[in-house]
Amino acid sequence: MMIRSKLLATAAAMAFAGSLTLLSGTNADAAIAADPSVAPGGNFNLSVWQLQEPVGSPGSPTTISSSRLQGANGFQDSYFYTDTRDGAMTFWAPEKGVTTPNSNYARSELREMNSNGSAADWSLSGSHRLSATLRVVSVTSNVCVGQIHLGSGGSSTKPLIELYYHSNGDIVAGIENSPDGGQTPHTVGHVSIGKTWTYTIAVSGGNTIDLTVNGSTTHYAIPSSFNAYKQYFKAGSYNQSSSDSTTKGARVAFYGLTVSHG
Repeated sequence: MMIRSKLLATAAAMAFAGSLTLLSGTNADAAIAADPSVAPGGNFNLSVWQLQEPVGSPGSPTTISSSRLQGANGFQDSYFYTDTRDGAMTFWAPEKGVTTPNSNYARSELREMNSNGSAADWSLSGSHRLSATLRVVSVTSNVCVGQIHLGSGGSSTKPLIELYYHSNGDIVAGIENSPDGGQTPHTVGHVSIGKTWTYTIAVSGGNTIDLTVNGSTTHYAIPSSFNAYKQYFKAGSYNQSSSDSTTKGARVAFYGLTVSHG
């Protein structure tokens, strides 16, 4: 009876989302949005993520540890929650919200962690992959839905790559020119607002970013100036516009999220 219930929940979620690709993996980081009645931690493995929200003290947003995120009764609120219609892990970032010291934009975003609770901080060498199935529910300007961010190794707080969804439907990869700043945009796809799509952001060989959007892959050389830095993944809704509005912003729903390292 329990198996039948889970199958029915999965079928209902797929029927609502429409032609939805659900991700799977061998490293237990895969997630299938199936049960709309539980917190995100009941559908997704959040043991390797920490949540940052657009609330807290100025310059010091509230963070939610992976231990609090995990499980069917894990943390959720108005900024991070399960959509009760289809089980999607949903992130809401209004235009007005608490930001980090180095950003003018609010975010509801996951930051990669290690399974032991420490902050992920991996070398460019080897193989690293972040994959997601998602849809942007609403956005006023554009929103970053996935990124590789610089970790230890220097003073820069820049990303290596940010993947943006624009309000006109364009999907744009922002590739950082150096740890000192400057970003080159590359349009890598187009999806109508509210439609489901997929991405994979990967690093291979220590010197190349492999970006796949809806099955189409592009490659970008990593400048040697990044070699001193370690990295970590982020995913969610990092809104790219600001105002005094708490009702305008970016809402992003995830149906699959996978991290792997090799």
